[in-house]
Amino acid sequence: MTSNNPLLDFSALPRFDAITAEHVTPAIDTLLAQARATVAQLAAPETPVSWDSFVAPQDEISETLGRAWSIVGHLSSVVDTPELRAAFNENQPKVTEFWTELGQNEALFGKFKQLRASDEFAALSPERKTIIEHALRGFRLGGAELPDDKKERFGAIQEEQAAVSTRFSENVLDATNDYKLLVTDELELAGLPDDVKQAARNSAEKDGKEGYQFSLHFPSFYPILQFADNRQLREKVYHANVTKASELGAGFSKKDEWDNSANIVKLLALRHEEAVLLGYRNYAEVSLVPKMAQSPEQVIGFLEDLARRARPYAEQDLAELRAFAKEELGLDELKAWDVPYASEKLQERRYAFSAQEVKQYFPEHKVIDGLFRLVQQLFSVSITPDTASTWHPDVRFYRIERDGELVGQFYLDLYARTGKRGGAWMDDARGRRRHQGQLQTPVAYLTCNFTEPAVVDGQKQPALFTHDEVITLFHEFGHGLHHMLTQVDEISVSGIAGVEWDAVELPSQFMENFCWEWDVLQHMTAHAVTGEPLPRALYDKMLAAKNFQSGMQTLRQVEFSLLDMHLHYDYDPAGTQSVQQLIDDVRSQFAVLTPPAYNRFQNSFGHIFAGGYAAGYYSYKWAEVLSADAYAAFEEAAAMSGGTISAETGKRFQQEILAMGGSRPALESFTAFRGREPSIDALLRHSGMAA
Repeated sequence: MTSNNPLLDFSALPRFDAITAEHVTPAIDTLLAQARATVAQLAAPETPVSWDSFVAPQDEISETLGRAWSIVGHLSSVVDTPELRAAFNENQPKVTEFWTELGQNEALFGKFKQLRASDEFAALSPERKTIIEHALRGFRLGGAELPDDKKERFGAIQEEQAAVSTRFSENVLDATNDYKLLVTDELELAGLPDDVKQAARNSAEKDGKEGYQFSLHFPSFYPILQFADNRQLREKVYHANVTKASELGAGFSKKDEWDNSANIVKLLALRHEEAVLLGYRNYAEVSLVPKMAQSPEQVIGFLEDLARRARPYAEQDLAELRAFAKEELGLDELKAWDVPYASEKLQERRYAFSAQEVKQYFPEHKVIDGLFRLVQQLFSVSITPDTASTWHPDVRFYRIERDGELVGQFYLDLYARTGKRGGAWMDDARGRRRHQGQLQTPVAYLTCNFTEPAVVDGQKQPALFTHDEVITLFHEFGHGLHHMLTQVDEISVSGIAGVEWDAVELPSQFMENFCWEWDVLQHMTAHAVTGEPLPRALYDKMLAAKNFQSGMQTLRQVEFSLLDMHLHYDYDPAGTQSVQQLIDDVRSQFAVLTPPAYNRFQNSFGHIFAGGYAAGYYSYKWAEVLSADAYAAFEEAAAMSGGTISAETGKRFQQEILAMGGSRPALESFTAFRGREPSIDALLRHSGMAA
């Protein structure tokens, strides 16, 4: 199996058309054996301590094992099958055990310290110095300084955390895939757009049913909350969504088996135990060691200050919504399942347009072309279709070139489907590095969950995106640019590698701003029927509505960030307070709209329980300060030239932020671009909350 195993072929792009679940275990076992043999050789006293003889071989084993395992992880996220899930779960403990062993290897740790103190260190490039400093920090956080008995416990914690996080994610996926709501009377769907009903009809037909079938995939259920006049239908869908993977998951065939409540408590307990083993008071302190923020107290202070600034606007937003819902919609008491519906109606009334009207101007091909056009203008690159095997027929592949030279490539997987994890993300398929004189260019996965093209009378129609989906696509592409436009040749700090987690959202949130620029939108819109571009009058209405309910939205993100931070800072998993009680306490202090008691959003909060954002969800708001301030440089350029698409400013952004990857602190990169440290002023102005 190993001689022709596609997971062991690193000569080119992954051979997705050849990879099966049966390849996973033989490949991972082979790579782990090779990696352990290399580690034993590097740890031996006779191996000299230098970059070429000691550090470079470690990069090599990290690259090969990491790439193979990332392919397995990616496939489990986008085409989950029982066979693949079993292979992933069988091998995850082995992979976790190896990385834990590596992080605790005292001989390697000692040699890194020796290299740090040597004369060679002073002569190394800044990138290589950074890698060594990161490695030393990694050993300390990996338990290398612990006594043997505590090392063993630390290793067990890592394996258990990985297993529980995977189980958490699988439960959310299974509960999402399991739920089906069949509506047979079209009258119950009054208010729903035709394309949403058509997608629901297609879904029912695929399952051999009559009527309209909805799921808990976002493009399916959210339009019900946003547009359906039937209040009972809205409540039914809302309840299903906020109770999935919980003990209250009515309508789910295995609600007890998929309940994440115990997994949450277990993860919090394991993380706290890990922190105490390492000598920290709580897991939040551990999480922040490699981040920009200096302490949990600083993060909490930042979030509470933002909450204080946003609260008056949020209270005004809610008061207006309640008054409108009562006077115009006959809703005496505004419930959680009424908020998206009432908000859409209020926005239509106030700004004389609807989200559905805007959606007709964003067919997929125009959006993609407009995105590529912007990137090509800003960063002097070209983006063209390319060829590669993929994991699904809908996936496309592209290449980025500059001056005829390959810069990077990416897969684009846009539509929601069964077996695919919800949300949107960018992941690293391959990093940039220079190896044996050859340049390895980076490759990215860009994954979204948009509505697939509708089929009407047997004909596939162009997929239409909401403006929010356009923003999501630009966001993920910003991550992709960070990964692909790097100029660093050391893989441990190229692209997004080595970037502080609370700065990694800077390029993604930065790209979102262009979705509101007329000189961008006029090139990426065409009405689904007439082909006419977005009218200026409609654009002006969209712009006027840009900060509609921004106070409520900001406070909601702050609430989630504070929940995450407090769960990992001052929550005692062994104490008497439950997770729900802590959530209720934070909400009582900061939320303006309290959800119903049965809301269990935390049971599907994958960002912090299965996605790497533990004690780090604040990063979205932290990085938004950086991204808004960085984008202000383009606004300043526009004031001089009349347009925000400034190739000169784009070149500086690429050189000082995107190109640098994790080779220097993010604050240094930001300051090099802006000429000063960041200010919150641009964020408040962009959000309509400036004093």
